[in-house]
Amino acid sequence: MSAGDRSPALAVMNDGTQHGARQTMFGFLHLALIAPSTYLVLGLPLVLRQHGWSGTEIGLFQLAGLPAVFKFMLAVPVERMRWAAGHYKIWAIGVCLAYAALLLTIGQQDLAAGGGRLFLIALGAGLMATWADIPVNALAIKVLPPSERMRAGGFRSAAIFLGAIIGGGLMLLVHERWGWQAPFVAMTIPVLIGIGLLVVFKEPATEPSAASTQGITGQTALLAGYFRQPGANAWTLLLLSYFPLVGAAWIYLKPLLLDHGFAANQVAWVAGVLGSTAGALASIGAARLIKAIGVAHALALFAGLNILALGGLTLLACIEAGQIAFAAGVMVLACTMGATSALAFGLMMGFTRPQYQAADYGTQASLFTLSRLLMLPLAGVILDRFGYAGMLSSLTLAMLGVFVLAMRQRHRIDRVVRGCQASHANAFAECKNNGC
Repeated sequence: MSAGDRSPALAVMNDGTQHGARQTMFGFLHLALIAPSTYLVLGLPLVLRQHGWSGTEIGLFQLAGLPAVFKFMLAVPVERMRWAAGHYKIWAIGVCLAYAALLLTIGQQDLAAGGGRLFLIALGAGLMATWADIPVNALAIKVLPPSERMRAGGFRSAAIFLGAIIGGGLMLLVHERWGWQAPFVAMTIPVLIGIGLLVVFKEPATEPSAASTQGITGQTALLAGYFRQPGANAWTLLLLSYFPLVGAAWIYLKPLLLDHGFAANQVAWVAGVLGSTAGALASIGAARLIKAIGVAHALALFAGLNILALGGLTLLACIEAGQIAFAAGVMVLACTMGATSALAFGLMMGFTRPQYQAADYGTQASLFTLSRLLMLPLAGVILDRFGYAGMLSSLTLAMLGVFVLAMRQRHRIDRVVRGCQASHANAFAECKNNGC
């Protein structure tokens, strides 16, 4: 074999290695950012209860996660304040440093001194975690070719599930063993490692853009620019409905198991550890499946699987099934939710414009978070009035509507994604030739 014959194969191997290394780095960054946020929302309420906090105080403390709704607003300064070299990287490093400092500061607080100061610091940490997510994802969108974005969505989805295991379980054990400060120190270390990885990472130069437009007009222009993309309206409708339905079922899964005879430690293992592990594995596997069958088929397939998962849980709730059947239902729902979230995150990366990755990702992330938050109280009202069977059957019927919407829009969305991949191929080839 001649050198000319070997070169293309070596180039493919080198590209694969580079993309794999970048995917691993971004997956690690997602996990480093998500795990502390999960601990603040899921793990810390138990600790606060042990220190005598009331239910109202713990509930108000959850407002520390509120900044996630305003990602679009946080994305605007990321787009306005630009550097020619290392734009998103510099933003990510700066916000991650602030995040790490606030986590360590939380660990220094005295719970006996009152919760006001702790809440403000936790709110700041939630703000920094939300803010850091924007340049990190924008950087991933910028440096990964479109063909790698579904894989990146799988890594991000898996990081959320693993973050639930770490933040919602493992860090509680660390707290029990080493005290209040230990979890925050332990969770700060990966953030600092992630900062180190960003420091040595080379971000391609950013071309000047009109993103520096000031004021409300500039924000409106960024928002309108996202919706002017081909297929953006169709995708946004799916974004608002595709995941929140299974997400609501997942949130109410632990109370359902408790009310159907599971002990608290069994719920933790089945829904917390085993379910989250299944979801993480399904996220990675779904990314490979989407690449094999295409976005159009994946949108229909995953919507259908969501209907089966929700319908199956509805049947189990109606017949008052046993624990083994419910445990199986949890695994099925975890897998479908992992696959669905991988698809959602991958498509969110696809519907971003060059040089506006942060703004477009922030817009979609805000809509995604808002739809999830609005779905939860609605599902709770249905649960209180009609029970678990009524809530799950309502979610199943709503998912049937989403399936119909997905069937109508899937080919249009698929064409947009494939067109994006084709249009960006030359840009990435040029970037590579320039040493990016």
